[in-house]
Amino acid sequence: MNKDHNVGAAARQFQICGEFCNAMPYGSGHINDTYRAEFRHAGVSAHYILQRINSNIFKNPAAVMENIQRVTDHLAAQVAGEPDSRRRVLSLIPTRDGRSWHVDAEAGHWRAYHFIDNARTYDAVESTEQAFQAGKAFGHFQRLLVGLPTPRLHDTIPDFHHTPKRFAALQQAIAADVAGRAILAKPEIEFALARQSITGVLLDANLPERVTHNDTKFNNVMLDDASGEGICVIDLDTVMPGLVAYDFGDMVRTTTSSTREDEQDLSKVTMQFPMFEALARGYLASAGGFLTKEEKQYLAFAGKLITFEIGIRFLTDYLAGDTYFKVHREGHNLDRCRTQFKLIESIEQQEEKMKCLVESI
Repeated sequence: MNKDHNVGAAARQFQICGEFCNAMPYGSGHINDTYRAEFRHAGVSAHYILQRINSNIFKNPAAVMENIQRVTDHLAAQVAGEPDSRRRVLSLIPTRDGRSWHVDAEAGHWRAYHFIDNARTYDAVESTEQAFQAGKAFGHFQRLLVGLPTPRLHDTIPDFHHTPKRFAALQQAIAADVAGRAILAKPEIEFALARQSITGVLLDANLPERVTHNDTKFNNVMLDDASGEGICVIDLDTVMPGLVAYDFGDMVRTTTSSTREDEQDLSKVTMQFPMFEALARGYLASAGGFLTKEEKQYLAFAGKLITFEIGIRFLTDYLAGDTYFKVHREGHNLDRCRTQFKLIESIEQQEEKMKCLVESI
């Protein structure tokens, strides 16, 4: 637990019955501080999720919370009456004064959720069935939000998936070379510069703007312990207007790879086609009904683009001296970049096959 955060004091600001007992760090997220808090009421213990929003990443926490309140309210209305509906949507707990978030004495923004029992997340996919369930859950999430009433959601991180701007930042980092590392990353720089032409493809395709998750890592879907069903999509900080291809592309990047994001043995890195097939079938089973023909056409390409985008972000940060992503060893960001670029090569070798599969579903 971060000793600087008084989790108990924050927890007591929410409308939770009973006496606060303790709070322990929870999950594997690297952005916000997340805790599982225990309260005891009438002799019975209950758990809740407490999170302190990272305002270094999310510059406007109030806008983040306004988005989450609107999205979770809308989702809850959509699934009302379904079996187990309370476990299918994150549910915010209001503060004592009726707000969606609490601001502590250090200007930290806190939120509280009801804990979802008998389900868990996995940091790595273990089977094609899990990949299918993840794709289905994210597709269902997007489908339920198609009818979200106006106004437009806030952009919680502006230009988050604007690949041309990410590429421009890389070019600036190469030119500045503030850490003197460009010579060490010469092959990776050449790899990136050779693919500049793909950066604007999705933005130039005139695809419809949707409400999208924008962080569709496999571990942002909770799978039911008993059935294995993708029961609930979590981590809603980046839910904002975007393209469905961004979400599907990041699913491909994080669910089909055979290794960790920072694997140093590049011979192990490959895009596993059976995982891609399961992911695509799951996603289109729930999202296929609302997608346009053009959106479907770009799904296979999106896996390559989003993998390229995160790869050049790792490379940019390496050249800038590791100022954004947390690193745990010398050259960590360069290792991450190399893994993404090797995955891109594997995707490129299978891209036509991927396109044919999507067209056939």
